[in-house]
Amino acid sequence: MGVVLNLDEKKNQQASIQKLVDLTKADMGRVNALILSKAGSDVEMIPEVANHLISSGGKRLRPMMTLAAAAMFGYEGEGHVQLATSVEFMHTATLLHDDVVDESDLRRGKSTARMIWGNQASVLVGDYLLGQAFKMMVDVGSLDALDVLATSASVIAEGEVMQLAAAKNMETTEDEYLAVIKAKTAALFSAAAEVGPIIADAPRAHRLALRSYGLNLGLAFQLIDDALDYGGSAADLGKNVGDDFREGKITMPLLLSYRRGSESERVFWKLSIEQGNNDDEALQKAIGLMTKHGSIADTVQRARHFGEIARDALAPLPQTTQKDALIDVIDFCISRVN
Repeated sequence: MGVVLNLDEKKNQQASIQKLVDLTKADMGRVNALILSKAGSDVEMIPEVANHLISSGGKRLRPMMTLAAAAMFGYEGEGHVQLATSVEFMHTATLLHDDVVDESDLRRGKSTARMIWGNQASVLVGDYLLGQAFKMMVDVGSLDALDVLATSASVIAEGEVMQLAAAKNMETTEDEYLAVIKAKTAALFSAAAEVGPIIADAPRAHRLALRSYGLNLGLAFQLIDDALDYGGSAADLGKNVGDDFREGKITMPLLLSYRRGSESERVFWKLSIEQGNNDDEALQKAIGLMTKHGSIADTVQRARHFGEIARDALAPLPQTTQKDALIDVIDFCISRVN
């Protein structure tokens, strides 16, 4: 189901994070070992639930960003591995919690932890991983890094509550929606990028550049996810196409279609999202309206806009292989719509 987006741009077709993977390979080996170690517990269910998601094939983009951002400024200590692991644990915890809140059945193409072990186990194991993340942050001994990651954890929780408040509300504005994804998704991207220069004692201007890069990359990343839910495939998403629609989630393509539609079209959106008339036939009509009003393509265009802000944030920094790799991440995130 869905209308597959095909944006014929040579740059996007070639986009890859392979350079980032290669640059961080050795340190990511240490991160992965630490992940397995810190996800362990004498309570049998904790490693079972944690490893179900940890081993399910995520790209580990956020921890790789932390490692590259630290190396970019010549960091030679051990703290970047612990901080990268903390970032991945925070991300994993939010996924466990999200799937409970969203009542999701699939995550990365597999049954969600809540479908196997139940909601209570998913929430509690997520809490355990957050606790382990904060212990590692403390071990690193950087109050600035701890402050950035702790603040992002609080902001992410705020974003979840904001999204809950906006759920099934078709009067949500575009600015309100951007505030939700800035908190819910972009905050952790931003923190993951910023803690690298922090522990490398980089100049404040460089730290702020990485913060801006991560924030805008996160916004672009989420907007592409929004577009893929209506214009992608289950293989791209690791979940069912149209899940956002079925769950009554307010996302950018839906907002644009509602605001650009006729009165009768807005009645359809209210019935589908606010009253739950969201079967497969309604999904096909929704995709048709999005195509009619250019809502998916314009969501991708907004993602490109934030991607360019991320690119410009890095522009003044010294030329390094890590900088090139982080720029490649922007193109990769956008290219997922192909």
